[in-house]
Amino acid sequence: MEGKRYLKLNDIEAYRISFALSNSVWKIVVLWKNFEKDTIGKQFARAVDSISANIAEGFGRYSKKDKINFYRYARASVYECFDWNEKARVRGIISQNQYEQIFNELQKLPKSINSLIKYTTNQLTI
Repeated sequence: MEGKRYLKLNDIEAYRISFALSNSVWKIVVLWKNFEKDTIGKQFARAVDSISANIAEGFGRYSKKDKINFYRYARASVYECFDWNEKARVRGIISQNQYEQIFNELQKLPKSINSLIKYTTNQLTI
């Protein structure tokens, strides 16, 4: 008989995508000039970091309600990042290519986080 396999944080697609995205945005933002870094950069980096951080925190919570609450925070941070990404593009701080790469990764996350919420709702008993 095989042992029961438990879900690990890195098994969660939304976590893997958001963790990689946060590191990509970090590499871009640290190269910006001080004004851009101090205004948009810090908030963009915090928002994108909070996506994977909230997924991780939710994963570590015991109750279904707590888990879902943090997953919802993560989803809200995704939409905040859409705004920062757009502002950075419009203000000429990032290239069109950087904008599109970030945008494409952000687009994957709401569906992935919603799937995580649905899985948590349907599969967990507590």
